[in-house]
Amino acid sequence: MLPGYTVAQIRDAEARAISRVGGDALMQTAATGLAAAILRRLRTHTAPEERATPHTAPEERATPHTAPEERAAGRGARHEGPSHPGALRDAAGFVPHPAAPQGAVGGGAPQAAVRRTGVYGSRVLLAVGSGNNGGDALFAGAILARRGVRVTAWRPGASVHEAGWAEFLAAGGREVDAAAALADLGAQRCVVDGVAGIGSRPGLAAPVAALASACRERRVPVVAVDLPSGLAPEPPFADEPHFTADLTVTFGGYKLCQLLEPARSECGEVELVDIGIELPEPTVSQWEPADLAAVWPVPDARSDKYSRGVVGLDTGSVHFPGAAVLTAAGAVAAGAGMVRYLGPAEAASRVLDRFPNVVAAPGRVQALVLGSGWGDREDGGAVARAVASGDPVLVDADGLRHLPARGHAAVLLTPHAGELARLLGVERATVAADPLAAVRAAVDRTGCTVLLKGATQYVASPLDDRLHLALPGSAWTAQAGSGDVLAGICGTLLAAGLTTVAAALAGASVQALAARTTPGPVPPQDVRLPVVGLQSFLPAIPVTPT
Repeated sequence: MLPGYTVAQIRDAEARAISRVGGDALMQTAATGLAAAILRRLRTHTAPEERATPHTAPEERATPHTAPEERAAGRGARHEGPSHPGALRDAAGFVPHPAAPQGAVGGGAPQAAVRRTGVYGSRVLLAVGSGNNGGDALFAGAILARRGVRVTAWRPGASVHEAGWAEFLAAGGREVDAAAALADLGAQRCVVDGVAGIGSRPGLAAPVAALASACRERRVPVVAVDLPSGLAPEPPFADEPHFTADLTVTFGGYKLCQLLEPARSECGEVELVDIGIELPEPTVSQWEPADLAAVWPVPDARSDKYSRGVVGLDTGSVHFPGAAVLTAAGAVAAGAGMVRYLGPAEAASRVLDRFPNVVAAPGRVQALVLGSGWGDREDGGAVARAVASGDPVLVDADGLRHLPARGHAAVLLTPHAGELARLLGVERATVAADPLAAVRAAVDRTGCTVLLKGATQYVASPLDDRLHLALPGSAWTAQAGSGDVLAGICGTLLAAGLTTVAAALAGASVQALAARTTPGPVPPQDVRLPVVGLQSFLPAIPVTPT
């Protein structure tokens, strides 16, 4: 799991480290890691004018995770510290740009392209503020200059980190003004954004905003120091001018903006540098593919349909029979030992037409899914009875209107932002502005485990103060019916014996992986969960010949 920290946690840890080793030592460590990341980028990425495609759109940027098929190809995560979100890298630890030349000089790559992926003579612009991020950028710039990089620095404010500035000039760096910075932008291999840090307000002053905008328009790569300047480090994320980074080099621990949408997409690839600070228990933890593989139920030679889990579905209605089909699709795809359909007869025929392996008859179940596609159904007592039983229960969609006053941790609620807002009696915008607070408020109010569906999927439990994030996915899942399929997946995992937190995270994560590994669009009912891809994370299972 990738740990995420609040600004208060990071600043407190940094203060303790400074009192122990001194601020200069901390900055030098950060600058060394930053310079190393920039040098790797210069070695492996082509100049902007040689790119074959425009600036990568947010939904297409590398997420802070490595997909299973990429790991299978031998490209794993690079760790600059205790943990790294998994930027895709080759065996040497580098991330080749799609347009980067392959092979050595004389091996088919144009000479000019090869030269442009080197370090010596490359041009890099530093945008430096007055704080520690500016100091990190300046000390890193001095290292780059001594490696033969042509480094210039623009300081938009009146002050700058004095020791960093002196080191930068002594190494051969030179200052430029705003006009020169913009005029020469197209010649820069990258811009290092060291303007603002985690203690700054969101937004940028006009001259800096102009540079950030020009970088996007002219496709000049941006390397952000700790976080893109102008971006809030934690929710709420205001729509203010900010840099959009291709690479963010962050220090000590991951900030919430690097894990949560919509800020996460603005950070690009994230690389963590360990600067030796001691962090507390994280506020947020982000799942990785290995976490999913560790809990996903895999049958063995002793398994039967009952031990694999029997999930009951009371979903769909006369007016919304499709929800019944979709929850069944999720349950079947997730590998339920048996799916019992317990909803209206009008919907049962639709389910059996699509899935003849579903049993449309009452009987023993190990978990129950309620609410998807209920519409105006008034049999709210079904929810209260299921919650009172103490057995694992998933309540989705319209079923959320019938929750009893208090539930328990074995009850999993799966609202989207609108449904969560209705549950809390607030506006949807309130949930969107600070989903972390909204999810925790829902847990406190209901006593249940809550999975908030969306671009970032949050899970919280009354048994754990930490907030968990599922693996990020693709926007292909943002379509009607995906939530119903997810309910079926999570219900199956509950029936297999997973806790509500594990079932929620595993269900949301495997659906996200399915969207990432399957060319879209794919209708939600045709979901194919990448269980085969998960096998690369699991111990090999010996096969006994029959």
